Amino acid sequence: MEDEAFDDMMEGSSTSAAQRVFHALSSAPRRKILAYLSASGLTAGEIADRFSMSKPAVSQHLSVLETAGLIKREKQGQFVHYSLIENNLVNVLNGFVQEVCPVGRPIKKESQARARTK
Repeated sequence: MEDEAFDDMMEGSSTSAAQRVFHALSSAPRRKILAYLSASGLTAGEIADRFSMSKPAVSQHLSVLETAGLIKREKQGQFVHYSLIENNLVNVLNGFVQEVCPVGRPIKKESQARARTK
């Protein structure tokens, strides 16, 4: 599984928050989980019921999202409830945009020409 390869590669390495977030967003099921959690918190079982994959596979996706700091879990009795950490995704993406295209930096002429030809 690609997530296991990524985890093995990153083990012991200091990955940035942006790297973890972009890795988490690279998977369609994880993006769907984030969309579901943006509406309301759900239990692990409620999330798993929305997918046609095994519960361990859903659990792995939840783990990646939690490691990226995009969701949090809370044990309530025998159930684990997941919820979105709303500002984390926005903050990481804003930071990335600022790093790639800082405010006030002039756009190079060749970039403008390429943009017009698209």
